[in-house]
Amino acid sequence: RERAALAVERLDGVTRERFLRDIYPRRKPVVLTGLELGTCTTKWTIDYLSQAEGSKEVKIHVSAVPQMDFLSKNFVYRTLPFDVFVQRAAEVKHKEYFLTEDEKYYLRSVGEDVRKDIADIRKQFPTLAEDVHIPEYFEKEQFFSSVFRISSAGLQLWTHYDVMDNILIQVTGKKRVALYSPRDAPYLYLSGTKSEVLDVDNPDLEKYPLFVKAKRYQCVLEAGDVLFIPALWFHNVISEEFGVALNVFWKHLPAESYDKTDTYGNKDPMAASRAIQILDRALKTLEELPEEYRDFYARRMVLRIQEKAYRNDYG
Repeated sequence: RERAALAVERLDGVTRERFLRDIYPRRKPVVLTGLELGTCTTKWTIDYLSQAEGSKEVKIHVSAVPQMDFLSKNFVYRTLPFDVFVQRAAEVKHKEYFLTEDEKYYLRSVGEDVRKDIADIRKQFPTLAEDVHIPEYFEKEQFFSSVFRISSAGLQLWTHYDVMDNILIQVTGKKRVALYSPRDAPYLYLSGTKSEVLDVDNPDLEKYPLFVKAKRYQCVLEAGDVLFIPALWFHNVISEEFGVALNVFWKHLPAESYDKTDTYGNKDPMAASRAIQILDRALKTLEELPEEYRDFYARRMVLRIQEKAYRNDYG
């Protein structure tokens, strides 16, 4: 059976100094409460959001089912004026819709040119940006992106990891977040940065038997809560209510470690990509051998990787 989830630690009024000294080096998720986030937590009603950014067009995900799957792409991309989108995302049943009358909506803001520009709330939603105070837990030059997000109630996002540290600021509404340590990657049935296990509450254990070994951490974010998600931690998010959030990503590795073409913060660091390519070539080379030799040398390679690269100090 799946183990009970472990509660993510909640800490109140954490200063920059305390975050950097006590929390950040531990590389574990933590919910930060009681932070000064600006007027957004009280101002961002549905009416205010609609008026503030008006009818500018936004590209959104529309899904006929609550569980969105990025691997099978069980959603469509559509464009709506921002004010219309906000009203629709806040409804449960729609008079006007693309797929079904109870379809779910999700906005993940992007740069002007998705291939070249990062999401930055100051550029894409300047009026709303003035209402937000982002906690200063990193240096200004480390800033990578600020991603504005709006979700319908009941929407669940696929389990995935990002390669940068980030904070998820829950401005309005309520989210449940399940998290898994990078160390549990072997049990998450990965395809790239995403897990194939969509329903983390009722997983198909015939298809994903190892998933029971993954240790689950969980928290519920209320309006005004901030979740620190360290790089490489897997997360699965359910919006329990219509809600607005802001994700802020920053670079904690040297800037040159990251892929220059990465606008989402989820492409593997350059050295990791090169290592995977080399491994693929090594595995191709092993195919020249008969099966029993291939098996033997593959096992030796695994042992070597464990010996040379695995950490042995995980808590």
